[in-house]
Amino acid sequence: AGACVMAGANLLELHNISKSFGALTALRNLSFHVGVGEVVGLLGDNGAGKSTTVNLISGIHKPTDGYLSIDGKQTCFTCRSDSADAGIETIYQHTALVDSLSITRNIFMGRELTDAFGFLRQTEMRDIAMEVLQNAVHISGIDSPDTLVGNLSGGQKQAVAIARAVHFKKRMLLLDEPTSALSVRETEALLNQVLRLKGENVSSVLVTHNLYHAYQVCDRFVIMSHGTKVFDVHNADTTIGQLTEYVV
Repeated sequence: AGACVMAGANLLELHNISKSFGALTALRNLSFHVGVGEVVGLLGDNGAGKSTTVNLISGIHKPTDGYLSIDGKQTCFTCRSDSADAGIETIYQHTALVDSLSITRNIFMGRELTDAFGFLRQTEMRDIAMEVLQNAVHISGIDSPDTLVGNLSGGQKQAVAIARAVHFKKRMLLLDEPTSALSVRETEALLNQVLRLKGENVSSVLVTHNLYHAYQVCDRFVIMSHGTKVFDVHNADTTIGQLTEYVV
């Protein structure tokens, strides 16, 4: 039975999640939470279960056992749109943008503004995209929302995906290895964006192999090994050395 919404409830909670694929157990009794406006680093070596966890939170997989809750209410994500409707935006290393469309069309993809006759409100969408690019997400090197996404760098593409999440008032970013293909400058810009959004009570889960990046922005770290949580600690109570020991 679902729980009632409690005052001060966490935004997202995983309760004793297990996930099996045939004889393979990918997750085993995994529990952790993400608070409102909290940045959580999800860490672990290859095969720890991080990707399966991302796919569960984003609605691609359903748990074999256990359940998720949003705002203290038990929920079940059966597809990506369920996760998106709950306010979660998943941003992968190779973000799901369409290279042949403009930044504006990518921001509004699937949520296009139309008039009473079904025609696209192109000017309005363009104006909103420009405002988001200039004010909500600070993306260097982009001066027009008409730019084709295929002409952008990896960091700029990720910033457009974040811009989309900001405009549609997403409550949590789920970032899966977002910095692995970025330059140093683009990485700094992305990490700063996570911190800026934290100031607006947007939570983030940062899945990364780079402990230095995680240590810069995360309030708390959840370390996984062999499909379960082995360490859960606040930033102030640990060091990069200790995190490295648990990951390795």
